[in-house]
Formats: sequence, structure tokens, C-alpha cells
Amino acid sequence: MTHPFTKLTTTASSKPPPPLMTFTFLLILCIIGFYTLHHPYPSPATPPLRNPQTALHFQKTFLSLSSNYTVSSYLRDLTHHPHLAGTEPSLDTVRYVQSHFEQLKFNTHTVEYKALLSYPVHASVSAHFSNGTTVELSLTEKGISQNAILDVVQPYHAYSPSGSAYGKVVFVNYGREEDYRALEAAGVNVSGYVVMARKGSVLSRSGVIFLAEAKGAIGVLLYAEWDRLRGGGVERGTVMRGVGDPLSPGWAGVEGGESLDLEDSEVSKRFPKIPSLPLSFENAQIILGSLWGGFVTQFLNDLGRVNGGRVGPGPTMVNLTFQGKKKVATIHNVFAVIRGLEEPNRYVLLGNHRDAWTYGAIDPNSGTAALLDIARRYALLMRLGWSPRRTIIFCSWDAEEFGMIGSTEWVEENLVNLGAKAVAYLNVDCAVQGPGFFAGATPQLDDILIEVTKMVKDPESESGTLYDQWSAPNRIFNIQRLGGVDSDFASFVQHAGVPSVDMYYGKDFPVYHTALDTYTWIVGHADPLFHRHVAVAGVWGLLALHLADDSILPFNFLSYSDQLQENKDILSNLLDQRISLDPLTAAIKDLTSAAKDAQNEAKRLREQEHLGGVEILKIHDLNDRLMLAERGFLDTDGLQGRQWFKHLIYGPHGEYESKLSCFPGIADAISQSTSMSKKDGEALIQHEVWRVARAIQRAASALRGELT
Repeated sequence: MTHPFTKLTTTASSKPPPPLMTFTFLLILCIIGFYTLHHPYPSPATPPLRNPQTALHFQKTFLSLSSNYTVSSYLRDLTHHPHLAGTEPSLDTVRYVQSHFEQLKFNTHTVEYKALLSYPVHASVSAHFSNGTTVELSLTEKGISQNAILDVVQPYHAYSPSGSAYGKVVFVNYGREEDYRALEAAGVNVSGYVVMARKGSVLSRSGVIFLAEAKGAIGVLLYAEWDRLRGGGVERGTVMRGVGDPLSPGWAGVEGGESLDLEDSEVSKRFPKIPSLPLSFENAQIILGSLWGGFVTQFLNDLGRVNGGRVGPGPTMVNLTFQGKKKVATIHNVFAVIRGLEEPNRYVLLGNHRDAWTYGAIDPNSGTAALLDIARRYALLMRLGWSPRRTIIFCSWDAEEFGMIGSTEWVEENLVNLGAKAVAYLNVDCAVQGPGFFAGATPQLDDILIEVTKMVKDPESESGTLYDQWSAPNRIFNIQRLGGVDSDFASFVQHAGVPSVDMYYGKDFPVYHTALDTYTWIVGHADPLFHRHVAVAGVWGLLALHLADDSILPFNFLSYSDQLQENKDILSNLLDQRISLDPLTAAIKDLTSAAKDAQNEAKRLREQEHLGGVEILKIHDLNDRLMLAERGFLDTDGLQGRQWFKHLIYGPHGEYESKLSCFPGIADAISQSTSMSKKDGEALIQHEVWRVARAIQRAASALRGELT
């Protein structure tokens, strides 16, 4: 008997097979091989056939796998100690998130960048009153333990210059242009004085400081209003203009890459030249209550209960001193990838930043905990046979608090690939701040955002859905737009033109950027049972499932054209009739037509019972057009004076208040025209109208997928 592994040899008496038999045998092997290559047999790992029923099954399973206890445990682990970007303790959260993804067997990696960050060395504020007394105002927050005082970074403004300012105080309300006009009307000039402002919703922190500098102030004290900060907290934050690493504006700060000098004008123009510090509301009232001087009626809402509305100057004087250090630090983004089965080169991204000024329980780690729980649930779905059609990427950003640095550097480094392959970016910063669901989106995502809320249980009721709560009482969904520069969606929308969503529970919270933003505060105030966290994770995860799995992307550009028309109507009431909006009207009409055609095409393809090769190619073509249309709103020249911001529909406005929720370039031109001749101002506005019209036409052309 021949051993199974013994080599058989052919003897001289053996006859070779006939040539025809050999040829036939080889032909059969080739046919079998070709068929196997192009029509492989299903294996146990092959996911079930994609259809609406299967998709709905996985969506319901995803929701059923939620666990408020799991989210709570993630958050507790993440917030044991402060984790300011660029510091040693922040590395614990890097390792925690990375380990979580790795344990789920996801393809996980980190990307590091070098970035200029800013830290405090010493800060002090003393008030000198007219009766000769002096009070040292403590910058240490009340209501926190001695260990916390030692652990957390002292309240400061990142990127504030080192220096001292000694002078009389003038209260400037929210520090807006209109506030300075009111002061001027009352005969008050802030030049040479230290100004005190309260934080508002119009101007950013940096906007307040830069405008005060432009008005001649020598220093700024900034406090949050009483209904925002109770209990002695002090709001930290950045005062740098723009986003991203200041030493690598427009490109990624990679190891060995180009880095500008700190003295370079492109770098220095992003930092204020006068020192500033945050104050607690309590300390601010001590100073405000001692002011005499001018009286401004418009400021009475805040000052009326303090000192009858007196704004200074003085007689109280303050001595503000800040010493800081700027240093290049290493920041760490963490990524986990679930590769798509049919369209691996199309990306759906879910992102949240990980760094915090202090403990970061709400900002941002309520969002981090929700992101980790979505990843856990997706891993369980994969065990049940699910795989996404398109690639899903989990993104954990670093150094957001300093100016969206981690996400911006990554977007700049991957700009071309994102432009060609990114379907959408879904952002959650603070998942839970308090009651009420809020969301922002680029408008083509409005419909799917509303739709998924119908499946998520309302955490505030026994039986209703989030849809019921969000739409009550008038069935109007207040979806905000993403023109602000206040979270990591900014780079995706305003620089790369990627459709995006941002969502959160609770409009505001009183421990924002303070040492009181702890796990204990969430349990005691924001979300004791973590049901709101579960709701946000439900919407976030379902959105990603639709965008990753739906055969036709759930984009509706009719929502976009409606938003553009609404803002065009507002614009027509703001402008002189000599400025023509006809280009804008024609462009919006063109986009509306293209959007209707795309909707009809999607409807026809969805109604096809059996999709052959031709229909599949048509779906891929439609999806590409739906995905790329947002890029049409980008302009290579960007916003005037802020060229990094390329999106002409959604982007930051200048340091003023505008009635427009879009068209930042036009809004800027309207503001600038007030200091120009009538002819030049009108020409500037008209040019911006044309730029926006051309951008809308580009989007319409991309949606059609046709050349002129």
C-alpha cells in the first residue's frame, strides 16, 4: 500500500493520456476557475443579501444593544483625571481609546502631529478701589477639592500674550461693535483702559479680545453670565484666531515637515497683542459694582442690578498679569476602521475630540463614551453577520480645545482623498449637556436626520420617540447650520466640503470649561441615568448605518435649495435695490432643478426589483454625484481675508452679528461696505453675490454630472 505522501513515479510502460483528453481536462479546469473567480460560493462569513428588511433588522438590533451602564463606565474611566492636550496625563486617554478599538478587533492606528500649544505659568488680577483698598481676586475655582486645585490647569486664555495691564476698567457688555457704538454715544472711549466683557453668543472669545485691541484697550477681563456659571467656576478657552496649528497654516504639522517661525507674520497675526484672563461671575460683580462714570441704557439688563448701569471708566483700577509659554507638543489622533464590503473606497466618518481643559465629563467625553459604545455595538453586529457596504472610520481627535487642531491637521493632510471619497462626517462634541435634542447639518442630510429620530426612544418619556419630542409642539425641526467654528466639523465642511452633521443633548451647561465639569456633575445634573447618552448614540449610530449601508445615499438637495432660497429672501431685504440678486436667483433655480432630477432618478432606481449590472453602475454614478455636489460650494480663493475657509455657503462671519445663516462672504461685504464709498461698497457686495452664484452653479453641475 502506498503511503498517502509517497511520490508516485511513472514507469516506462505507463502510457500518457491522449492529447485530446488532456486539452479537455485543462479547458474544464479553466472554466471552473473562471466561474469560481467571478461567482464565488457564499461562505458562512458572507453577509446576508442586502435589502430593506435586512437593513431594518440590523438597525433595530443596533438599538437593542444599547447599555446606559456601559456608557457610564466608559465615561467614568475617561474622566478620572484632567487630560489637557499635550500633557502627560492626556496619553492615558489615548491608550484607553486605542485599546478599546483594538479589543473590538478593529483595524486601529494613531496619527501624530507637532503643534504649537499654549500653557499658563502665572496669572493674577488685583482690584484697586477709590477708597484706597486693594483686593486680590482669586482665580482658584470654588467648590472643588484641594487635589483638583493641584491637578487642573489654572483658568487662563490659551495663546494670550504674556504681559501686564494696569488701568481703569470700562464695561463693554458683550464686546461687539454695537456695544462700542453705544459707549461712544455715551461719551466713553476705551482707549488706554482695561475692558471687562461678558461672554455672549455672537462673538467668539478671540473676537472679543481682538476687537478690544482694535479699540485701543490695554487688557481684557472676560466672564460668563450668571445663568451659565453658578458655583464659582471660571471658563478657560483659546483666544487664537482660526483653526489648526498656527505654525503650519494650510498644511499638516507632520514630523520633519515645514514649520513657520513663531515670529512669522502669518503666525503672529493669529494671536492677540494685549493680555486677557477669564474671571468668575462673582469676581466680575465686585469690579462692576464699583464702577462710576458713563451710563448706557442698553447695558441695563446686566448692570441694572449691580450699580444702576454705570460702565466707567473707573474709578476702580485693575492690575492684570499673565505669563504663559507656547511650546511645540505632540498630539495624537486615534482611528479605527471597519472596511466596507462593496464600496471600501467610500468613507463614513464618526468623530469626537478627546482632549479637555479639565476633567471633560461633558466636554467632550460624554461624546467619547457614546462613540466607544457605538463601536462596541457595531462589533456585535459584525458577529451577527453584518458588514457595512461602505467603510466606517471612527475618529478620536486631539487638541480640539486649542482650535480644532487635531482634526484640522488630519483634514489638511488627507484633503485630496477626502474630497474624492468622503461620504459624510458625523460629529458629536458634548453628547449631553442637559435637556432637549439639538442638531446641525448641511441641508441635504436634514431628511435622514429627522427620519432616524423616529426610531430612537425619547429619554424624557415612557413611550414617545425622539422625533415626537424634537418636533413638538409645532412640527418644525430647528436644524442649525454649520457655519460656526466651534467643533471638529469645521474643517470637514468649511475646508473640505464634506456633508456633515453635529448633534447634542442640551443647549448649554453652567460648568463649561471649568474644573466642575466632572462625572459627578453629570450624574447629579445632566443625565443621572445616562438615558440621554443612549439617545444621542442611537441617532449617531443609525445615521452612520444608513450612510454606510443604503444602496442609494439618503441625500436630498431640495432641502439645500430651500435653505438657499430662504436666505436669499432675507438678503433681498437687507440690500439696496441697485445690487442685483438675479445671479443668485438663477443659480438657486438651477440647483432646484438638478435636485429634483436626482430625487426622481433615485426613486426610479429604488423601484427596480432586480438590479443588474447596468442599474448598479447607475446607482454608483448617482451616489458619486450626490457625494461630490457639496464640494461645488468650495472656492479656491476662500473668504476674503480668511482664505483657509473655502465654503461660500457655510463659514464663519466676521466680528459682527448677521441675520444670515449662510453666505458669509456676502455678509462680510455688507459689513465692510459701511466704511467704504457707496460705489465701492456696492461693487464689493455684487462681486460676492456673483461668487456665491457661481458656487451654487458648480454644485448643480456636479449633481447632474454633466459637462457644459
